[in-house]
Amino acid sequence: MTVGPARFGGRSDVILAVVLDCADLDRSGTFWCEALGYVAEPLSPGRYRRLLPADGNGVELLLQRVPEPKAHKNRMHLDLRVPDLEAEVARLVSLGARCITDSLIEEDGWAWHVLADHDGNEFCVLRPPTTPTDH
Repeated sequence: MTVGPARFGGRSDVILAVVLDCADLDRSGTFWCEALGYVAEPLSPGRYRRLLPADGNGVELLLQRVPEPKAHKNRMHLDLRVPDLEAEVARLVSLGARCITDSLIEEDGWAWHVLADHDGNEFCVLRPPTTPTDH
């Protein structure tokens, strides 16, 4: 396995990174590193903080400090697909996330909750449909 930024099909010269606005780089960096198992690059002055998978291979999450608070629903969000939905939601809430949904949402075999980070950025925690096993 090659260690480095993720490239997902398409053009070989394009690296995918996701940028997330936040008010506090330290607080957001701590939350998202714990939530995703990522590590932050060494602290540097400025308004950006790069978060990367611990092995260095995968999608970069770039935190961007902005002065204005989040005002509306995200037009794009992260999905965290996990086998144990309830345990993961509880873990993320213990890290400071807020559960936005009052009850479980279910559609086409998927089940999920919508959560928000400290800055109000929504993300979903989903349990994929179970696939029937062959006997």
